[in-house]
Amino acid sequence: MEVKELESALEGVLFAAGEPVPVERLCLGLEVDRPTLDAVAQRLMDRYSYDRRGIRLVRLDTSYQLCSAPEFAPCVRRTLESRKPARLSQPALEVLSIIAYYQPVTRAYVDQVRGVDSSYTIGLLLERELIEEAGRLAVPGRPMQFKTTRNFLRSFGLSSLEELPELPNQSQEGSQMTLETAAGLPVSPAEGQ
Repeated sequence: MEVKELESALEGVLFAAGEPVPVERLCLGLEVDRPTLDAVAQRLMDRYSYDRRGIRLVRLDTSYQLCSAPEFAPCVRRTLESRKPARLSQPALEVLSIIAYYQPVTRAYVDQVRGVDSSYTIGLLLERELIEEAGRLAVPGRPMQFKTTRNFLRSFGLSSLEELPELPNQSQEGSQMTLETAAGLPVSPAEGQ
């Protein structure tokens, strides 16, 4: 296939999918290798951006998706949504931040960091598909772990978790707490001071 034809085929596949399509699947379907697919996708990204089109081709970790251009988000919302989208509360943003930066994490870890019960908020984030279950921790009780989803990346305009802003420098005490929590060890009173 010629480059122009590949661009059109990629555009058609992503439009029809309506959701992220893994790179490997695209390579198989379009019968191209990964470098060729990435080059064709980049050409489309550049063209959509340069022409100020209403759509964008975005890369989400190891997949591609067609999305509406961010500058037209208000028009899309007004046209397609019958009610205003629910915004995330401050507690929901706190829980989502903890999960995004320290994933996979248990609810107990989130509760420990925040100092309050986060059950309801985690349920809300699961319902909105911003987080998902990520298996169970191999300790007594086998608590469920959580991680962010592709929907989280898309909602916050990120290609991957590496694009998250850096956290401010943590104190040694905070680092110690993280290590001990990850190891499943209690903090002794002398160490916690």
